[in-house]
Amino acid sequence: MKKISSKIYIFLVFLFLYAPIFVLIANSFNASKSRTVWTGFTLDWYVKLFNNEVILKSLLNTLIVAAIASVVSTILGTAAAIGIYKMKKIFRSLIINITYIPIMNSEMVTGVSLMLLFVALHIDLGYFTLLCAHITFCVPYVILNVLPKLRQMNRSLYDAALDLGCNPWQAFRHVVIPEIMPGIVTGFLMSLTYSIDDFTISYFTHGSTSQTLPITIYSMTRRKVSPEVNALSAIIFVVVLVILLIMNLSDIRRSKPRKKVKKGGTAE
Repeated sequence: MKKISSKIYIFLVFLFLYAPIFVLIANSFNASKSRTVWTGFTLDWYVKLFNNEVILKSLLNTLIVAAIASVVSTILGTAAAIGIYKMKKIFRSLIINITYIPIMNSEMVTGVSLMLLFVALHIDLGYFTLLCAHITFCVPYVILNVLPKLRQMNRSLYDAALDLGCNPWQAFRHVVIPEIMPGIVTGFLMSLTYSIDDFTISYFTHGSTSQTLPITIYSMTRRKVSPEVNALSAIIFVVVLVILLIMNLSDIRRSKPRKKVKKGGTAE
């Protein structure tokens, strides 16, 4: 009975999470603009989507800003994590607590404060300010993902590499980086995801020519959301799903034990 109830509970949770997405995907094929009346199957909204310059430009802005911000924040966050790790315990604890503040702080406060800073410095709002804002809130996520990997690393490996003839840069590149690479990759992916998804901070720091996709969609809600947005959301969902499937399949293949090959050429 417990197994059945747990399965029903899990099914209801997944239904609650994914039912709106499936409704959105279904509406992307609806010939009518209505979200409640089905008038027939069509692909017109997908055709119109690829002819909509506003949405495509906003999507391009989002991808460019997210890519640059995630790369820069990963580099800065990794370097900061290494520096924090080498600090004394008291200062390290203090800096880590300060690093938590941008994550725990309200995005509205961060967005308004960054906007006021750029205005005070007489910097026109645009790509530069939007990129700086995204890097600002992405760096803490990288730091908090890399630091645990540094703690797990055996510090004697770095010293051993130096004793074996490596210079500090070679030891860092060939010993430290591989050890903390999972944290770096996780921080990069989190930065990329949060940058693409961000609305509040982007709203306060973007310019007239640097609108991101969430801001463009928000501006449409003042009138009526076009079914073209449904089509775009469906494409994004499918792309993310395919990427996750590929990553999971590759992990499964790597985790499978390799078959031992005998001298005669036959596998055991």
